Amino acid sequence: CAASRQAACAAGCIPVPWLCDGEQQCPDGTDEQCGQAGECCAVSSVCGTKKVQCPGTHHCIPHWELCDRHQDCEDGWDEEGCPQQPCLPGQWQCRNRVCIMAEWKCNGIDDCGDSSDEDICAPCSPGMVRCDEGKCILESLMCDDKDDCLDGTDEPSTCGELCAAAGCCPWGWGGATELVMGQPHNCLPACSCQVCSARVDIRSGDLYWLAFLHLSCPRTHVLCHDGTECVAQEYLCDGEKDCPDGSDEDGCAQLCNTPGQPAPCQSHEYPCGLGACLNVSLVCNGQQDCADGSDEGGNCSVPCQRSCARLCYPSPQGPRCWCGPGYRLAEDGLSCMDIDECTEWGEGACSQTCLNAPGSYSCGCLPGYLLEPDGHVCKLTGPEPKLLVAVQSEVLSYGLRTGHKEVLLATDKDRIVFSLDYDLVEWKVFWMDLATESIRWQDLNSGKKGTLVKGVRSDCIAVDWLGRNLYWTDGAAGQVLATRLGAAWQGMPEYTVVMDGDLDQPHSLVLQPLAGLMYWSEVGSHSRLMEASMDGSRRHVLLAQGLGWPTALALDLPTQRIFWLDEKLSSVGSAHLDGTSVKVLKLGWVRSPFAAAVCEGQLYWSERKTWSVQQVDKASGKNRTVLLKRHGQPHGLQVPTWGAPTLPLYWADHGTNGCAKSNGGCAQLCLPNP
Repeated sequence: CAASRQAACAAGCIPVPWLCDGEQQCPDGTDEQCGQAGECCAVSSVCGTKKVQCPGTHHCIPHWELCDRHQDCEDGWDEEGCPQQPCLPGQWQCRNRVCIMAEWKCNGIDDCGDSSDEDICAPCSPGMVRCDEGKCILESLMCDDKDDCLDGTDEPSTCGELCAAAGCCPWGWGGATELVMGQPHNCLPACSCQVCSARVDIRSGDLYWLAFLHLSCPRTHVLCHDGTECVAQEYLCDGEKDCPDGSDEDGCAQLCNTPGQPAPCQSHEYPCGLGACLNVSLVCNGQQDCADGSDEGGNCSVPCQRSCARLCYPSPQGPRCWCGPGYRLAEDGLSCMDIDECTEWGEGACSQTCLNAPGSYSCGCLPGYLLEPDGHVCKLTGPEPKLLVAVQSEVLSYGLRTGHKEVLLATDKDRIVFSLDYDLVEWKVFWMDLATESIRWQDLNSGKKGTLVKGVRSDCIAVDWLGRNLYWTDGAAGQVLATRLGAAWQGMPEYTVVMDGDLDQPHSLVLQPLAGLMYWSEVGSHSRLMEASMDGSRRHVLLAQGLGWPTALALDLPTQRIFWLDEKLSSVGSAHLDGTSVKVLKLGWVRSPFAAAVCEGQLYWSERKTWSVQQVDKASGKNRTVLLKRHGQPHGLQVPTWGAPTLPLYWADHGTNGCAKSNGGCAQLCLPNP
């Protein structure tokens, strides 16, 4: 054993921090025999069980200061024999051992939580400026009437003189153009000064403009008239103003008269000239029911002599056939065709299951859900669904009906609860503990705690509550691994590598235990979403286009869709579990998502940079709400209550997970292969 960092026991060598930590790692228990003579007792008697003693001294340091790239022991013992890559590729380790993305270092934001990523920084990155105090901030934060520098360097007294002095650039240019104060280049003063900001070069004191031109919107979005935001095409003329200037609702009344645009009225309605829809029974009745009078006059007196399959009505354009609700007029203009609302309206028809019928349709719900009085939306029955959120060293519970918050469990303050998941059967929370490189658990009924496996690092863990396994990703090694939920740490790792090779930095991982399938994101050189059986077989690409950095995944089992949040593209995407019906919404407030979950009609996710947990409507991306904002970064997030308490037993009998009964006949680990 390495004398400075390891201790010997019957099973081999274990790290010194595992001595006298309250958990037995050596089979003979010698690592916990603190009442007898031994090295571990010397550590415990001086430092206690939560700290480590620097050899030859009485100096004690917390476990998390081991291998934190900072010498805490006088002889540097705490930094000897440390792994070369404690964080995943593309990440940087803070002093408190939290791993952040490398590009977040020196970005003007305390992403570490201990400011170590901003303490000593090289010259500011392009697009950023340094405050006198030393912090780098975005150029766009200069002269925005807010003190982003603690010393106020970003708000000099000359800021108020700028807008009148320089003018602004018109929309339509291809990029940002710098304008020297008083000498605007190719600019027109007609543009609103809202789109301009000023930059101060602190070193020289020079002050000049940055004009931020209109956004480049993806093909699924359109640009607002003021150029400040992109909104999804689905938001156009939906009755809500989504653009700050309301331009997404402009001109909607003229849609009926726009060449090539289908009339929004149904077949039993008549389109008025100004866009309103009128019941055909009111057309040509001698009274002007349309505001513009377009429902009267013309050929109203021509009698109905057409061979209509249903009914015929007179109109100013002459006799027309019409169909009842739930039908549309066929191309021959005479017969009626049934409208398949389930197919055409998608989630707009029913929140879960939809059954089409002639001229109508009906909605249904899965077990554990109840149809609301509106006949469209399904709500969970049983207890209030709870959102579990890991914030620093705590796991919080947030009631999705009442908003009630409580702390479910708390670890040592120097430890970070990273990714987490929940066992629906035994009511246990599992989480990744970065400080001890272990996956731990706690029973929410009894409060009992334990360690499932040690010596692992992962960004994401996932529980197969049906097959009784726990999976995790190892981005550095390019692996997906698994172990039994009932495993007990005995000093030796008991897990298996499910997939190895040809994985390009696997990151987020979600499971579909009912079908024995797993889905994960890869954020390496070519981002993609993948699917495989939970034994690693039948691996294939689910989606490989239109992705930037999909860092958070969530499954919506009732609708059979997978959701992802893209940190690079600031978007929320979803697709059917076979990779079809892809939908992407560009949402500016998606900045640094870590984990996501779906419950009923809402999508929830944790934002590390803003230290918040947020929600939006999963279908539209609208109605954003900040549910939690605490002092500390949120990480793992789950909604464990999927249906009534008896639902896991129901699905154990109706799912296709081969390990659900009697562990699939296996003596140890059973991996489902549907």
